[in-house]
Amino acid sequence: MVGLRVPRVVVSAPASGQGKTSVATGLLGAFRQAGLTVSPHKVGPDYIDPGYHTLAAGRPGRNLDPFLVGEERIVPMFAHGAVTPQPADVAVVEGVMGLFDGASGRADFASTAHVARLLAAPVVLVVDASGAARSVAALLHGFATFDDSVRLGGVIFNRVGSPAHTALLREAVEPLGIPVLGAIGRRDSLAVPSRHLGLVPAAERSAAALDVVAELTQVVREAVDLEAVLRLARSAPPLDVPEIGPPPPAPVSARIAVAAGRAFTFGYAEQPEVLRAAGAETVPFDPMVDERLPKGVDGVVIGGGFPEVHAADLAANAALRAELAARARAGMPVAGECAGLLYLGRRLDEHEMCGVLDSEAVMTERLTLGYREAVAPVASVLAAAGTTVRGHEFHRTALVGRGDGEPAWRWRTRTADVADGAVRGNVHASYLHLNWAGNPGMAERFVAACAAGAGAGP
Repeated sequence: MVGLRVPRVVVSAPASGQGKTSVATGLLGAFRQAGLTVSPHKVGPDYIDPGYHTLAAGRPGRNLDPFLVGEERIVPMFAHGAVTPQPADVAVVEGVMGLFDGASGRADFASTAHVARLLAAPVVLVVDASGAARSVAALLHGFATFDDSVRLGGVIFNRVGSPAHTALLREAVEPLGIPVLGAIGRRDSLAVPSRHLGLVPAAERSAAALDVVAELTQVVREAVDLEAVLRLARSAPPLDVPEIGPPPPAPVSARIAVAAGRAFTFGYAEQPEVLRAAGAETVPFDPMVDERLPKGVDGVVIGGGFPEVHAADLAANAALRAELAARARAGMPVAGECAGLLYLGRRLDEHEMCGVLDSEAVMTERLTLGYREAVAPVASVLAAAGTTVRGHEFHRTALVGRGDGEPAWRWRTRTADVADGAVRGNVHASYLHLNWAGNPGMAERFVAACAAGAGAGP
């Protein structure tokens, strides 16, 4: 065990929509502007918030999700993020939903409170104070006393109406002894555009996203006591860490192309790291603009994103679609996840896709969302038959026909048995989002499958 001292603070809220992402992103940017090296983290499976964290911090935003990776991996994964690519001066962890909201039916497991306990980190509660005054004291009293294993270290009020309003809030909270670390006024310009699956990813907004991050940074610098937040973060005790840093990379045995660009923005920071540790060289490609796969690749990973938004551009790149289909038919391993599943099918709404799988996808009004515990019914390039994984579903599309091949995963919801995705030859595609760092052996299995056919590609 190694005693790792990383100043750290968890940013949470009573519920979603209170301003957690704005405050966490602003804190990251403000600390960075102050000359500190900052490490950004996000509780839960969300891909979008870490994109804004990445812009603010200048290093990858990383997820901490006990359901997806197991609670025993939270401290090692936090430590890895906090020292990669260099040790951080402070870590900011944005929570998910409300402080005590966990996986459905599992109390507060995988909640922000759960992760705060595992990290022994103090919590800063962001409270939307619009329309409230003395009542915030009752709310804060409840959050401070509900679970004495979670340390509420301070509050930042958001959307306050005036200096007089701020004074009322401070007066109400003073008897509780909970420090008021800041008060942020209402600013409509800070709204981040959203659409059918939530916020628009930072990678899709480019200059506009940078402008939002810059403004959030400035707002937090002006409205929050950064020194007080830093003192709170430094009060966190050392962490006992079994190992720090990534495992040494294995000798390169395969070259794997990983989909990127505006249509495929969802991916956990650890995935390319575990692939490289398993002996892969990873190279990005953009299915919207690159007319060929990268030279000499032995396999392809196509993660999540918004292909439905960019379907026309994906369809227009017929040369890449044809090459990917031909290589997949010839046996090249391909792993597709959610957006990857849609791209590998025949059609997405009225747009032609790759046709690797005999399935069509259509947009629906229904949001499919939630954690899943799934089993592999057959062996594939990702898992042996019978392997159990934990993943997350998040989409508004539906498949019309799964096509030939066996299901990629099976699981049961409260009302139905679900057969998800398809395994066809060396192609594995499903709706399920996985964090490969939480599934030991998955990266090694995929790299081995790619290496077995190494040299077959152009």
